[in-house]
Amino acid sequence: MYEDLKVVGFSHDTSPIEIRESVAFSEDQNKMFLDKLKELLGIEEALILSTCNRTEIYYSAEADLTDEIISLIKLVKGVGTAIDDFVWVKADLDALKHLFRVSLGLEAKVLGDIQISNQVKKAYQYSADQHLSGPFFHRLMHSIFYTNKRVVQETAFRDGAASVSYACVGITQQFIQNFVNPKVLILGLGEIGRDVADNLEGINATITLCNRSNEIASVLSKQYNYDMIGFEQVLSHLPEFDVIISSLSVAEPFVKAIHIPVQKLSQRLFIDLSVPRSIDVELDAMEGVILYNVDQIEEQTSGILERRRAAISQVESIMDETLGELKHWSMEMEVSPTIKKLKKALEDIRKEELARYVSKATISEIELMDKVTKSIVQKVLKLPVLQLKAACQRGEAETLVEVLNDLFNLQKDEVSIKK
Repeated sequence: MYEDLKVVGFSHDTSPIEIRESVAFSEDQNKMFLDKLKELLGIEEALILSTCNRTEIYYSAEADLTDEIISLIKLVKGVGTAIDDFVWVKADLDALKHLFRVSLGLEAKVLGDIQISNQVKKAYQYSADQHLSGPFFHRLMHSIFYTNKRVVQETAFRDGAASVSYACVGITQQFIQNFVNPKVLILGLGEIGRDVADNLEGINATITLCNRSNEIASVLSKQYNYDMIGFEQVLSHLPEFDVIISSLSVAEPFVKAIHIPVQKLSQRLFIDLSVPRSIDVELDAMEGVILYNVDQIEEQTSGILERRRAAISQVESIMDETLGELKHWSMEMEVSPTIKKLKKALEDIRKEELARYVSKATISEIELMDKVTKSIVQKVLKLPVLQLKAACQRGEAETLVEVLNDLFNLQKDEVSIKK
């Protein structure tokens, strides 16, 4: 089964943001494209992982459908040959390992990024919703989730916040945990601001986006299903927000003390990710205000990446264990039809022989013969089944399958059907 797994992808380490944006899928587009893979290409199992850093289409098929999938992407997304130089393809064990590495955060832009785990779960849900997750994909994805759980429990790979934007989200979550209907403003939607918006997805708060370009803010607000406020109105509306996260590129502070009324009975959190700073340091002296700058945020991430890098070998070891188990399961599934045919062949022989004697036997004798012959069949089956499973682990199952097919003529039903 895993031998048929393939992936066609674009990712941050090979593609510029312009290319990644052009092939990114929203939830609706993801599901629509899955339907087209099924309807137009006959693919029965597929999954699309689309994030700000990658778009990867995993599918199970004997044939290589890369050209067909790329053509379909161009048609659906309205892109041309510009994407051709950035696409990469993996198959078989390489595709399997890649999905594991991506899902565990080993291939993330920020090593060990926990958000990728949730993104993979969403991709799997979309696949299941469109009935494109069969036995192999179900087993594959649950193997990945199990591996991720072990990584969290047994290593330091997911400890702490390893990026400024993610640390910022952690501070925000902690701050608003006792708020009722908290409101968060993201001011500035460059790379850092977008990362913050991405990481805040799913947080229990009303999130509003603001950018110098209202057009960009509008597009992103629809993408994330966040609110939006025009840049020209934002200063007068600052008092409405409990948390203000700014990454504006400015020569002097944009948010000043005069824009914020003193609050004696509640607190307000400001996080300044800009260099030069976009929030006046005078706010830090105001009652009811907590102000973090980028240096203070980075202090919280200090040493975390080093600890995560040190844990990579542990993560890969856990991953290899699960991969081995998944490969064995996959190979056993390959011989499962042969086992079923063998059981049927022996059962047919048993019933045929019983039929010769039932007319001469009493009911109690028939019941006894039925019980005894079933037990004999089970014992006869036991050794071939064990040998088949052992052959799977040695990579020799194909030879044994051929022997069993010849001995018991297991292909006879298929031949008769074809005729």
